[in-house]
Amino acid sequence: MDKSTDETDSTGSATGKGAWFTTTHWSLILHARDPDSPQAGEALEKLCHSYWYPLYAYVRSRGLDEQSAKDLTQGFFARLLEKNYLAQVEREKGLFRSFLLASLKHFLSDEWDKSRAQKRGGGKVHISLDDTAGEDRYRLEPVDHMDPEKLFERRWAMTVLDQAQGKLADEYFKAGKLELYTRLRAAESGDKGAPTLAEVAVALGLTESAVKSAAFRMRQRYRELVREEVAHTVGSSAEIDEELRHLIAAISA
Repeated sequence: MDKSTDETDSTGSATGKGAWFTTTHWSLILHARDPDSPQAGEALEKLCHSYWYPLYAYVRSRGLDEQSAKDLTQGFFARLLEKNYLAQVEREKGLFRSFLLASLKHFLSDEWDKSRAQKRGGGKVHISLDDTAGEDRYRLEPVDHMDPEKLFERRWAMTVLDQAQGKLADEYFKAGKLELYTRLRAAESGDKGAPTLAEVAVALGLTESAVKSAAFRMRQRYRELVREEVAHTVGSSAEIDEELRHLIAAISA
């Protein structure tokens, strides 16, 4: 894109309030809920890659060992497709987060008495998951925050933020401004030894005023992307603000 630094916020901003609301994860759900749809497998896999870790962390924090938690999480996603659990989802009924957790609890109740070493999924459906990375992430969870539902809510919230951050980085990359993004992120991280905006300006050969403006726009765009990610998982636009407050509370807890 042939944009100036002062136009960084136009590297992918929303095209009209609510225009993105109709093309969200609910579109994936509608495909995934129809086993005859040629997009069903791909749609379910996208959903799984987005939200498997909060569910894995929930299962793991219920006291199961690593392998059992992996098997059960894999099995849950396989069951979603095999038994068409997603046919029960109606966008009007609210949060996809709540539906997934309730479905997982039901699945665990059904599976609890089965052999924990048994491979789930029956060989019919396999969703490719990076379960090694999942356990690495789980080991970093704070030991005083192991209530399964609280952990699920916190991980869900962090997943939403991570997805928004990933989209933000991708927008800057496509605009040819990845260095600007990387340096601004470092400056905004709050980490000890993080560069100041003045230092970023020197490194990029810009004025400090231009860099401050760019940082403001990057924060603004990030907030927009977080809002979009939340919209992907609620039933109506009226629920977005409430869900945002819920996610902020989950992270702050």
